[in-house]
Amino acid sequence: MKKKIKARVMDARNIKRTLQRMSTEIIERNRNLKNLVIIGIRTRGIYLGKRISKLIKTMEGVDIPVGVLDITLYRDDFSELEAQHMVQKTEIKFPVAKRDVLLVDDVLFTGRTIRAAMDSLIDLGRPKTIQLLVLIDRGHRELPIRADYVGKFLPTSKRELVEVKLKEIDEVDEVLISEPPTTPLSKEENK
Repeated sequence: MKKKIKARVMDARNIKRTLQRMSTEIIERNRNLKNLVIIGIRTRGIYLGKRISKLIKTMEGVDIPVGVLDITLYRDDFSELEAQHMVQKTEIKFPVAKRDVLLVDDVLFTGRTIRAAMDSLIDLGRPKTIQLLVLIDRGHRELPIRADYVGKFLPTSKRELVEVKLKEIDEVDEVLISEPPTTPLSKEENK
């Protein structure tokens, strides 16, 4: 069964404009951009982080290094993960100790992914600060975590799915809200 798309809440133009706005906010809050590093959480956080880095380079002429963080081993549901969730590589070719780290993810939901990411970062060294940037904050937090930079607050039900698509992987930039696929009722349930 296919999931039912309820709404497209952002298109390519909205995403571009939002990333430009957030890049400006980052520049305003970080006086020493040379101490800033960006770490994208697999998968879409990587591409958002790279876009932010390019925008800051264009605006300020400062190269912000971008690293890749895989949090699989730090998840609190690791034992429940399906076989398809294989551990991937963390690729951070710069020290995080004493740096201002901008952690980037596509959607902030329960906060568990961010908690796992912070645990992973601390194992790599003690950052001076950790800031969080998310394209979408959909609420429903289970942990006391909030983002420093939010592209769009998107109130959703827990049942709804928020899907961020980026041209680097999905060939299109958009954010969709959909309903999960419904399974047809069996003959027994249909009685």
